[in-house]
Amino acid sequence: MSFVSKYLTGWSFRTTTPSFEEGQEVSLFVTGTRGGTPVARVGDTVLRLSNAPPEAVDSRVRARVTAFDETDHTGEAEYIETVGESAF
Repeated sequence: MSFVSKYLTGWSFRTTTPSFEEGQEVSLFVTGTRGGTPVARVGDTVLRLSNAPPEAVDSRVRARVTAFDETDHTGEAEYIETVGESAF
């Protein structure tokens, strides 16, 4: 194994379009609304939180993914609770 191979072992690049599986619980930052529904953006992936309260915008929340479309990196998630507030 070359020095470069050894040095780069375990390295990977983050994707701008992460994927999620149904039932997966995640911590998200609610960045705004789309059509009146709160949404969380993770890179270029967008999850709609249809049952989130309006005050969840600009907060960190826990949510459970209920549906995800791998093709266009959009999905639905069920709001569980607010776990943090915005730093700004």
